[in-house]
Amino acid sequence: MKSFFLLPLILIFAMPHATQPRPASGKEWLLVANKAEHTLGLIDPAAGKQVATVDVGGVTGHEVIASPDGRLAYVPIYGNSGVGLPGTDGSTLAVIDIASRKVVGNVDFGHGVRPHCPLINPKDKKLYVTTEIDQSVTVIDPSTLKIVAKIPTGTPESHMLAITRDGRRGYTANVGSGSVSVLDLEGQKTITTIPVATKVQRIALSVDDHLVFTADQTNPQLAVIDTAKNKVKGWIQLPAVGYGAAPTPDGKWLIVALPGGKQVAVVNLGGMRVAHTIDVPAAPQEVVVRPDGQKAYVSCDASQKIVVIRTSDWTVEKLIDAGRGVDGLAWAVSN
Repeated sequence: MKSFFLLPLILIFAMPHATQPRPASGKEWLLVANKAEHTLGLIDPAAGKQVATVDVGGVTGHEVIASPDGRLAYVPIYGNSGVGLPGTDGSTLAVIDIASRKVVGNVDFGHGVRPHCPLINPKDKKLYVTTEIDQSVTVIDPSTLKIVAKIPTGTPESHMLAITRDGRRGYTANVGSGSVSVLDLEGQKTITTIPVATKVQRIALSVDDHLVFTADQTNPQLAVIDTAKNKVKGWIQLPAVGYGAAPTPDGKWLIVALPGGKQVAVVNLGGMRVAHTIDVPAAPQEVVVRPDGQKAYVSCDASQKIVVIRTSDWTVEKLIDAGRGVDGLAWAVSN
């Protein structure tokens, strides 16, 4: 078995004082990573507008996740290029206090790792972050901001991550190798790597964790992986090449961004086919669905817009102005 060393951590900022004003309990935010302007945007979904931005240090964060209590946002600082392309290699993760709208902490990975997709494991409540250059997922204790483990993916460009609802399994989309790594999060090891296509992007799990979806970047199709067998079981044909995707909470639909087609596809998971397409502004990237399933939000990179889609009739309800290069999305509810 391989051994893994723990990387150093530097806590640059102190956590805010307990008297710092807090949003009212139940306050909802849509968090957006405005990668071209190096900010985290705070969108008030009730008002339908971006009400603040937080500079994350003059460098680019592509993705974001909120703490379970909705008080903090975690933004890995990726670097100034795209996956697999020449550029700087980010080595830090910024911690933002949502109420005070300030960076209050920082994790230093010790060297350039291009940290990208952050998720909170629902079982152990740790922060899991893809660290591409190390071909790993790094595990951070949010209470101390210390790195506590590294889980190898065994493959370059492990860009995006999905975690099962029981917190036991992880799946990474390995972009350049066109594969998906299956991770034992408890055992901190790679179980297997599933070949999918020449190149893949993004990854999503069905609500019951039985299926993994990742988008072929050379053909307009979505791979469907059986998590019991760890094999591709079929393909869903798309109108254009897909990208980010997210299921609705009832498990009936998968919403898929189609950047080249300036559309969003709605897949009926019962029949494994596209049932609806929705025209949106240029370059849709990522999808997040409200916990109640009533609305989906889609970031549109080139258009600086967030599209709000009603799931009751699959129509665009409104467009929200966001920052330049809007990409990663996360939902936050303060406790």
